Amino acid sequence: MFRILRVLLLFCLLALPAQAAGPLAEDAPDLRAPTALEAASLLGLAGPVQVTRSEGGVPGWTVSAGGTVAGHIGSTWEVAGSVGYSGRPLDVLVAVTPEGRIGGALLVRHEEPVLTLGISDEDIAAYVAGFADHDLGAAGAAGSPDGLPDVISRATVSTGVIRDGILRTARTLAIARGVIAGSNGVDRLAYAPATWDELVAMGALTETRVTMAEAAAALAGAKVPITPGPGEFLHLWAGIIDTPTVGRNLLGQQDFTKATGNLGVGGTALIVMSRGVQSHRGTDWRKTGVFDRLTVVQGDRRWQPTENRYQMQKRLRAEGAPEMKEISLFALPVEIDPTLPFTVEVNATRPTETGEVAMTIALPYSLPGAFRVAPPPEDDPLWVSSWRAKQPQIAIVALMLTVLTLILFAQEWITRRPRLWRTGRLTFLAATFLVLGMGLNGQLSVVQVVAFIHSLLTGFRWETFLIEPVIFILWGFTALGMLFWGRGVYCGWLCPFGALQELTNAAAQKLGVKQIAVPQALHERLWVIKYTAFVGILALSFYSMHHALIAAEVEPFKTAISLRFLRAWPFVLFALSLLAAGLFIERFFCRYLCPLGAGLAIPAKLKIFDWLKRRPQCGRECRMCETKCTVGAIDAIGRINPNECVLCLRCQVIMNDAAQCPVLKRRARAEAA
Repeated sequence: MFRILRVLLLFCLLALPAQAAGPLAEDAPDLRAPTALEAASLLGLAGPVQVTRSEGGVPGWTVSAGGTVAGHIGSTWEVAGSVGYSGRPLDVLVAVTPEGRIGGALLVRHEEPVLTLGISDEDIAAYVAGFADHDLGAAGAAGSPDGLPDVISRATVSTGVIRDGILRTARTLAIARGVIAGSNGVDRLAYAPATWDELVAMGALTETRVTMAEAAAALAGAKVPITPGPGEFLHLWAGIIDTPTVGRNLLGQQDFTKATGNLGVGGTALIVMSRGVQSHRGTDWRKTGVFDRLTVVQGDRRWQPTENRYQMQKRLRAEGAPEMKEISLFALPVEIDPTLPFTVEVNATRPTETGEVAMTIALPYSLPGAFRVAPPPEDDPLWVSSWRAKQPQIAIVALMLTVLTLILFAQEWITRRPRLWRTGRLTFLAATFLVLGMGLNGQLSVVQVVAFIHSLLTGFRWETFLIEPVIFILWGFTALGMLFWGRGVYCGWLCPFGALQELTNAAAQKLGVKQIAVPQALHERLWVIKYTAFVGILALSFYSMHHALIAAEVEPFKTAISLRFLRAWPFVLFALSLLAAGLFIERFFCRYLCPLGAGLAIPAKLKIFDWLKRRPQCGRECRMCETKCTVGAIDAIGRINPNECVLCLRCQVIMNDAAQCPVLKRRARAEAA
């Protein structure tokens, strides 16, 4: 059954084509132009206004009133490529005044979990309104005295992306229209049609040519001599393509978007083109991952491109472009400043009788002044400021994870002391619920699994997931823990709702509430529910993320943990019903309904260690562990099902307790006799 579910999930993922990333990808949504009423409201204008699409290759719209420019409006999806935690576009219209201030902002498109359910439209409206009148010439972080609003609690990632998109879009528009200025940078907005010859004439591309005669002289002594002649040994061109005037004319809109869509803030794309006998790429990079023939030199820095920074281009679109043998696109590292001169070097070698002979072909490049702009003063990346602001929370989570790691590594020593194990487990679960859950809102969700899968298909961005450090650390520890211990490292110890279920059940048993033993046949068939829920939510997300988020409400995590039961009564009733069921069947929700647990169980098959011990007698001469297992993860012949085990260690306690384990009892009687 589980193999069928895994195959079905894999088929769903493989059947989906990866989407091109970037704000101008082919599958990008249509931009919604602001209405005249919205434009007037965003800029604080009382009279009639006209909204027209901006000219000169600059994105956004120009707002005019009485024949004069009253401001500019841009889309965060078009300008900043804002993608939310759901992996889908998050579009906000941002207005910039002629004085270099933000006039206002309007959220127009999102498929965010917290913005769909749990956070009101009034909350978001108040948040985006807080950016009004912000001075774009001043740098500042969220919550600083310059008036930028704090991100909303319980919506940290989504509102953080909104904040980052608003600031980046507003500053980009302000610079493009000369409203504010700053230090030198690359113009990534201006566009004008240009032919190949015009691009070369303006210095957008530089070239060098080495003839066969020159190569024969430089590589004299080669085993296979080069025949001298006027033909091309290597004709090389190179240039920065970030400016649309260069990139769009050379590659066309679609390939230009693909080339620059994943560069990130400050990223720069270098194109290298060649024809002739000598290849600037070679073939060794397919084995080593390094383009050892090609080097970018700037001052004392020498950088060789690697495969993960390479993209092959098949053809050029510019009018008059010559036929090329090879066209390569490379994402330059931050150590290479595109505004400073650098040199592209191609190394050509040939074997000789005693070794090899080499020549270096150098192509100097300097970014033309027409392609330079003054970028705005940048704040720290949002995730950096978030990690800095949440150092106490990070320290608390790190402490809890350290303690849990010690417990799991010392499990054999601990499980030989039943009272220590019981006290320690209940204490840790209480800390998980009260500190990690109610205090730090550290509850993972199937929504995050779905968002992660979507991000892999649409353009993965680390910074999106780094915005919330507590969640990121928990996911990192869970992913690593699955390799060592399986899914139980999270489900059994770090899930606040799972901890709440176990604590309430422990209290119920203490009060004498009779537990219901689910027959094994029914127990195994009920597992299908959670796996079906996970696959269903994931599949539905590719049709409609909104509907998938509604389906994800099968998880009571948001109600019980994130919103602390302060929610509409149907949600509260559902969560309380699950807890009530858990009083009679321990971890009822975890066993049969949790899609997150099902999602974690699938990759947990990759775990490389088996820390839970079994004896040959288990399931044959003794079935105590099977009957005592809190989640029914042990079958009739004593095997532990890693898909269901929550790593509570109860079976290990029984095995090591001479007062409980029948095998140890028999050994003790035999030794006494």
